[in-house]
Amino acid sequence: MATSAEISEWIDGDPDPQTRAELRSLPKDELSRRFGDTLHFGTAGLRGPVQAGPAGMNVATVTRATDGLARWLIEHGHRGATVVVGRDARHGSQAFFAATTEVLAAHGFAVVALEEPGPTPLVAFGTRLLGAAAGIQITASHNPASDNGYKVYLEHGAQIVPPADSEIESAIADSAPAVDIARAAVPVDPRAHAIPEQYLSRLADRFGHRPSQLRIALTPMHGVGGEIALQALHQAGFHDVHVVAEQADPDPDFPTVAFPNPEENGATDLLLDLAESIHADLAIALDPDADRCSIGAVIDGRWRMLTGDETGGLFGEAILSRRESAAEAGEVTGTTAGAVDDRAPVPAVSTGPAVSTGPAVSTVPVVATTIVSGTILAAIAQAHHARHVRTLTGFKWLVRAGEPLVYAYEEAIGHCVDPDAVRDKDGISAAVFAATLAHDAALADRGIADLLDDLAVAHGLRVGTQKSIRVEQHRQIVEMMQRLRANPSGTIGGVDVTMNDYARRDDGLATDAVEFSGRNGSGMGLRVCARPSGTEPKLKFYLEVSSPPTDRSVLSTVRDACRLVLNAAVRDVTEFVAGSPPVG
Repeated sequence: MATSAEISEWIDGDPDPQTRAELRSLPKDELSRRFGDTLHFGTAGLRGPVQAGPAGMNVATVTRATDGLARWLIEHGHRGATVVVGRDARHGSQAFFAATTEVLAAHGFAVVALEEPGPTPLVAFGTRLLGAAAGIQITASHNPASDNGYKVYLEHGAQIVPPADSEIESAIADSAPAVDIARAAVPVDPRAHAIPEQYLSRLADRFGHRPSQLRIALTPMHGVGGEIALQALHQAGFHDVHVVAEQADPDPDFPTVAFPNPEENGATDLLLDLAESIHADLAIALDPDADRCSIGAVIDGRWRMLTGDETGGLFGEAILSRRESAAEAGEVTGTTAGAVDDRAPVPAVSTGPAVSTGPAVSTVPVVATTIVSGTILAAIAQAHHARHVRTLTGFKWLVRAGEPLVYAYEEAIGHCVDPDAVRDKDGISAAVFAATLAHDAALADRGIADLLDDLAVAHGLRVGTQKSIRVEQHRQIVEMMQRLRANPSGTIGGVDVTMNDYARRDDGLATDAVEFSGRNGSGMGLRVCARPSGTEPKLKFYLEVSSPPTDRSVLSTVRDACRLVLNAAVRDVTEFVAGSPPVG
C-alpha cells in the first residue's frame, strides 16, 4: 500500500493532465485501491485496465516502463540498437505508442515506428527480420475493451522470459517520475514502411499461390488484422473472401461482442451466420491484434468453430507431411519445408521448461505444444518420427522448445506455422495456411471434417472442451486450487483418476497447475487440467477424452461415447466449482 507521500509523488509526476486530474478527483477509498499495487510484468510484458495510477495502463506507466526497458537494454550492450514499435487500435494505444517511441528515441535507440495500427505479428516479424534488440507492441490482444497492454520481444523476436522480466521490472521501479523522463522526436525510418511489405512477401514465399475457388468468411473481430489478412489471402489465390461487415473496421469498444475473443461463447456468431448464408467452405476468425486464429467449418452437418487442439492437429499433420514429401524430393533446406532458415534460432533458456518425446537430434523436426493442450500432436509427431516437446503455457516457452522448430501451438487458438519468420503466434499466417488446407481438401471433394476424421482413424479420436471460471478476487482462485490439491484421486465423469501436481514436478514443468487423468474399462482416456489464467482473472479447466485408433465406419458411435464421458466430466467440474467437489 502506497503512503500519502508516494501517492502525491505519483500524481505530481504524471505528465498527462487528464489522468492527473482523474486521480485528484477520486474519493479516498478508490485512490487507495488504485495505489494498492502496480502492474507487473507477466505474459510478455504489461497488461491491465486503462486507468490512472500505477495499477493501470496510462501514459505515466508506459513512460516509466519504457525508461526501465531502455536502461536495461543499454546495460546489456544494446546502446543505440534498433527497436521496433507497433500498436493496435485500442483506447490509449496511440498515446502509449507516442510515449514509447519518444522515450526510446531520447535514450538514443534507432526506433522503427510502425505508425499505423497493425497486427502484433508484424512487430515480432520486424524484430526478427531486422535483428533488433527489442520489439514492443501496444496491445491487450483479446482482453476486454477496458484493457490495454505493453508486449515486449527481445532479440530474435521472441517474448521475454525470466530473468529478463524481473530485471526489467526492477529497472522500471528505479525510474524517475514520468514527468521527468526525457522524450525526443522520432526520426522517420524507411524500414518501418518496408516491414508490412516484407511480411507479405514472406507469406507469398511460404505459401505460394493457387487460383482457388474456395469461399471464405472472415472476421477481424473489430481489430487491426482485416486489411492485411485480405491482402495475404488474395496474394495466395483466395479472392472469394467475405468479411463480417459489423466487425470489419477497428473499433476499440468491440460493440458486437461481450469479449473480443473468438473462443468466447457468442463471439463468432456473426461469422458463422455469414458463413452459412454465403455457403462458405471455411470460416476464419482473428482476435483483435491478429496473433490468434480460429477456424470454422461444417462438422456433423452444422457450422461450428474448431477447437485449438483440432486445428493444431490439422496443422501439425500437414506441416510434417509436407516436410516429409519435400525431404523425399530433396527440397528441405531449412526448418520449414520450402523455407530457408536465414535467421538465428531463438536461444533456449538454460533451465528450459520443456519436456520432449522422440530423438533429440538436430536434424529431426521439432513440434511443440503446452501442458494444457491436447495430446494429438504427440501422436502425430511419433508417426512422422518428429520430436514432440511439451512446455509451460505461453509462446515465450513454445518458441524455445528446440531446433529445428517447424510448428508450435497452444489450445488457446495460437499457432506458429512459420517459426523461421515469426517466433510467436501469428493469426495471419495461420489463416492463410488454413485456407491452403481447405483448398487442397476441396480439390479432392473433401472438407475440414474429413481431415479431422483422418486424424481420428490414424491416431485415435479426441474430443475436448474448456471451462473458465471468472472471479472477482485472486484468493478465490487460490482457494479452488487448494481444494483440487486436497483430492489427489477419485472419479471424474465416471473415470477413476489420479492427480499430477505440476507444482511438485522437477523436470522443468513446475507451475501452478494440476492434472487429473485416468482410463475407463472401455479404453477411453480422460484428462482434466486446471490452472490460473496468466492474463485474466480466471481459473481455467481443460478437458479431453480420447479413444484408441478406430475404423472410420464406427467413428460416429465412438465420438458419441466420448462426448458422453466429456459431458459427465464437465458436470462434475461444474459441481466442484459450485462447492461440491466431484473427486475424493
